[in-house]
Formats: sequence, C-alpha cells, structure tokens
Amino acid sequence: MATLEKIRSKGVLLLIIVGVALLAFIIGDFLNSGATYFNQSRENVAEIAGQSIHILDYQKAIDEMTDVYKLQSGLNDLTEDQMAQIRTSVWETMVNERLLQAECEKIGLTVTSQELGERIFGSNPHPLLNQCRAFMDENGRFSHDAVMQFYSYVNQDEAGQSEEIARLRNYYLFWEDAVRNSLLQEKYVAILGKAVTANALEAKSNFDSRKTTVDVSFVMQPYYALPDSVVSVSESEIKSLYAKRKEQYKQEPNRSIRYICFDIVPSEDDYEEAKAWMEKLKPEFDTTDDIAGVVNANSDIMYDGHNYSQSTVPAQYKDFAFSGKKDDVTPIEFSDDTYSTARIVETGLMVSDSVKLRHIYLAENNTERIDSIVKAIRRGADFAALASKYSILPQTAANGGEIGWVSEYGLAPEIAGPAFSKAANEVFTVAQGQGAQIFQIMEKSKPTPKVKLAILSRKVTPSSRTYSALYNSAKRFVVEHGDMESFENGAKELNLTVLPAFGLQKNTEKVGSLAQSRQIVRWAFDEKTDKGDVSDVFECNNCFVVAILSETNDGEYRSLQNVSGELKAELVKDKKAEKMIKEMKAVLATDNSLEAVAKAVKADVQQADGINFGSYRFGSVGVEPYLVGLAPVMEVGQVSEPVKGNNGVFVIKTSNPKESKATYDETSELIQMNMYTSYSLPYRAIELIREKGSVEDNRANFY
Repeated sequence: MATLEKIRSKGVLLLIIVGVALLAFIIGDFLNSGATYFNQSRENVAEIAGQSIHILDYQKAIDEMTDVYKLQSGLNDLTEDQMAQIRTSVWETMVNERLLQAECEKIGLTVTSQELGERIFGSNPHPLLNQCRAFMDENGRFSHDAVMQFYSYVNQDEAGQSEEIARLRNYYLFWEDAVRNSLLQEKYVAILGKAVTANALEAKSNFDSRKTTVDVSFVMQPYYALPDSVVSVSESEIKSLYAKRKEQYKQEPNRSIRYICFDIVPSEDDYEEAKAWMEKLKPEFDTTDDIAGVVNANSDIMYDGHNYSQSTVPAQYKDFAFSGKKDDVTPIEFSDDTYSTARIVETGLMVSDSVKLRHIYLAENNTERIDSIVKAIRRGADFAALASKYSILPQTAANGGEIGWVSEYGLAPEIAGPAFSKAANEVFTVAQGQGAQIFQIMEKSKPTPKVKLAILSRKVTPSSRTYSALYNSAKRFVVEHGDMESFENGAKELNLTVLPAFGLQKNTEKVGSLAQSRQIVRWAFDEKTDKGDVSDVFECNNCFVVAILSETNDGEYRSLQNVSGELKAELVKDKKAEKMIKEMKAVLATDNSLEAVAKAVKADVQQADGINFGSYRFGSVGVEPYLVGLAPVMEVGQVSEPVKGNNGVFVIKTSNPKESKATYDETSELIQMNMYTSYSLPYRAIELIREKGSVEDNRANFY
C-alpha cells in the first residue's frame, strides 16, 4: 500500500518518464525505418513518372538485353562500345515505356492478352517479330510454326530445367514485352491521330501552294565573299541577342576537360628481351619431338593440329609451307611487333576446305539417350525429325538441325577434328559443358592441298618495368603541373598532344575514343572536383591518362561566354547582309538588271526552276525558305530588291509561270497530309511525353 501511494505521489514524474521512453521508442523505430527507406532510395537508379527503378531491376534488364543481343548476333563476347549501346538502349526503352504507360493509365488504355496473342501467334504477326532469328524458317522468313515450337519449348513444365531453357525463355519474353509496348504506343498514337488531323482549309491551302510554279534567275553574293573584318560587333549586341535567344540554350549539366595520354608501349629493352627469348628457345623448337608441348607452353599462337590451306596459312609462310618438307624451320622473323618462326609438322595432305554439318544439341550429356539417337540415325531415322524433337536450339532445330557449310577455322578443335577427318554421312558426338551435340556430316567440299604448321611467336608487350616507368612519368606530370597553363606547357615539353572533350554529361559512357574511360567522367562530376583541378592518373586500356577540368556548366542555360562565338557569327552575318544589300541597291538604282548586280559582286547569274510554295530547296543553293515564299508571288520579269537569305544576299527575277492542270481532290489531299503526319506523330508524341514527364536519373551513382 505504501508503495502504491509512493507511485501515486510521483504520478506526474512517472508519466513524463514513460512518455519520454515511449517517444524514444517511436523515434527510434521511425529512424530505423527511415534509414531503411533512405537506403532503399540510394539503391534506386531512377524515378520515372513517380515509379522507382531499383538498381537490381535495371541491371536485370541490361543482362536480358545483353542475352538477346548475343542470341541475335551469334556473338559470345561483346565490346565495350556494344555494351555501352545496350545500356543506353535499355535506359531509353525503360524511360519511354514507363512514361507512355503512365499516360495510358490516365485514359484506361491497355493491351489485352488476346490482342497480344493475335499479334504473336495469329494471322497478323507484329513486324518486330521479323527480326527474331529464332522465329525464322530455313529461308530466313518469319514462321508461325517456329514461334509455336519456340514457345512450347521454353514453357515446358519440367523439373530442373536447364539454364539454356531459362535463357531462351527470357529471349521470348523480351520480344513479347517489345510487341506489347509497341501495340500500346500504336493505340495511343491512333487516338492522338484522330485529334491531330488536317482540315479542309489546310488541304485547299496545301493544294494551292503547289499549283503555280515559276523559274527563277538569281544572283547570290555569299556571306563568305566578305571578310569578317569589314564589320564589327559589340559586346552589348551579343548580350542583347543572347537575351532574345536564351530559351534555345537550355542544357543538361556538363563538363569539359582537356587531357593527355601516355601510351603504354614496349621499350627498347622489351624488344631486346623478346628477341633474346626467341633465340634461346628456337633450338628446342627446331628439334623437339613434342612440338605441341613446346609451342603451347610458350607461343602466343597455340598449336592444335589444324590444317592450313593456301588461303589460310599466314602470308609470310605461304611459300615456305607449300614448298618445304617435314621438319623444315624458318629463321626468326620480326613483323608487326612480333618475333616468330615456323616449322612444318606434316605436308602432302589432301583435306576439304569446308564441310556441311547438321546437329542435335542435347541439354544433358546422357550416354544412354545419345547412343539411342545415334543408332536410330545410323539405321536410317529422319535426322530432321529427331532434331525437331530433341535439339534445344530452335534456330537450327527448325531447319532440320542444319548448320550449313563451315570451315575448319569456324569450328572448335574437338568438332573440327572428326568433321574434317571422317567421311560424308558419318555421325559423331561431342560433349559440351552439361550437354552434348550429335553431328552428321552432310557433304564435304573437294579435297585441296594442306599442311600442318607449328608457329612459335612472341609479341613484344610492355614489361612490368616499362609499365611502372610510364606510370611514374604520368604521376610526376600530375604533381608538377597543377594548373591549366602549366598543364599545357608540360605537355608541350613532353611532345604530348592535349586533347579536348567538350560537353561531357554525367552519364557519358566514355571520353572520345578512350576505352574504359567512364572513370574520367565520374571524376569530372565528383563534387570534390573543381574547375582547374588536375586528375590523378587513369589507366584506359592501353594508355595512362591525365586530365584537367577546363569547364563546368551546371546552370539551366548555357552561359553567355559559352555561346558568344556563335552569337557573334550570326551578328557578323547580319551586318554583312546589311552591307551587301546597301551596295546592291546602289547598283540597281543605276542599272536594274541581274547582269549588273552579277558584275558588281563578281558572280554568275544562276537558275532555279520549278519553284512553288511547296518547294523545299531553292535550286542548287539549298534551303532558302524566304526565297521560296517570295518567288511565286512576284510579278513575272520584275527584278527584286536585294533579299537576305540563309547562304547569302540574293537578287531574283521570275519567268515562265505555269499553272498545274490538276483538279482539287479534297479527300486525296487530306489522306496525303494525314499520312505525312502519321509518320512523324509517334516520334513527336514520345518526345512531348518525355519533355513533360518526370524523370530522375541516378545512373551516374552506379555506373
């Protein structure tokens, strides 16, 4: 009871204590959940139309498109440029799709599964499917049967499906998504097309613009005929024009750098060491019985026992290989930074240049199943039917397993060996990874003379000493040249060219042609990097790079300083035009003829025939819209006042007016105008959606 009274007497204090504890608990929980939220935010590569894109989802999309590209191209290894194109393509596709979907959701526009199925499996396949190699027949044309076979294969319900099936399923889903989004865009544009359409007044105006044509004689004095020094432009004039044009100069944040390259190339010592290495090894190469062992343990060119023909043997060994005898050896030769010597292993061979193969690619290396299929083939079973049933590669299975004609160089050694040594119609098997291939030789080309040649080669490459010396030189340059003037002078002393890279954006993949240079872009946009800072040394594939940040542009608009050159050029052109017009008017005041003007400006009288309001070009001069608009309404035979054009100042005279005999057909005119609109509307619609859409791009945080 005493305890209870004590608690009651301290009630207010306890309430405060409990309240503080509870608040601490709530705040702690909030902070923890907030930390999770912010961590998740940092893992988002973008936010498009209010929807967050997690880095893992973005990378998955890149991986899937990479797989599609490899399957489409038949390539296993992609270059840095190809991967950059894939990343850019994934980004552009993702932005366009998400923004379009957001717009379509507002009006309840969707693509049903029935519509999608009809354009994939129905009688009206979507044009995108024509690009899919897996959906083509043996003649390279789209095949409904191939689509159905592919779809059935990748959706088979089997436990423990192979990685190959999963990869092919992703390939199918990629094209399914592409068709779905294309159909959605087509629907959206179709709706817009009903609103953006020509009317009767526009149709009549368009017809009338082509009705009257005239031939035009003209004299042009090009702007380059006068030197820039004849006019002057003030800073205030440039500022005034900038104020008028400012909206044209919107920009994304960008950086400009200047950089030098220390090429990682061999030193004289590297050449001497490579030569000495070859000279030391050559006696063993000349006499050994284990040629493959010596070559494959030391040479840059492996010996796998394949045969050389007159067309495939290295050019410098052609005469030697086909005129010498077994075990003949060449002296050491040097070419293209490589020391090499060759030895004839076998001569007098007669082997086909190419073979025609077909195969069945099995997902598992199951000896029992392989033996069963091989026996069936040898007993006369239909190879094409077996390939269609068992092969996991739909591209060839749809064509009876046929690969086509291949050369020895186009095959792995374990396939080339039996393919070129066995007779036509023979069957052989090759294990590959978890699977296996059953091959049959369909045909062989006529045998031609071949030799087996072993080549011992050593390409001269920079040694670790050379590498370190070059790196130290680049590092020393960074330490000694910390500002723009010193940077330029230091490069000149070392006879290195300072290269510019303008307008780098935060997601620019590489600097100029420098491989693996994304790291330089990241440095340029680092918040710790200021204008005038010199970078550390970057290794970009085959060179060391040192850069200096020459310009930063983070404003919404390009600066006056940045665009003053082009503004000044425009003002110079305008002032030249004023001067030319004044001088031409003075000539015309005394002799109102084209010939007089031509003589005064030292030009020829030229011709532009068949000009009407619908003309795009003005004769051979190019795009001159003002002249195209003026000529059809001028009085025939009248010499015009001097006219300022895009390329120079003109004086024109019209002749030979012609009226078209065509009759006005409103329906035809409307169809033609709407058809033109339909070509550009999809692109214009997407551009407008992107311009108005909400896109937060955080790719630079990850790549």
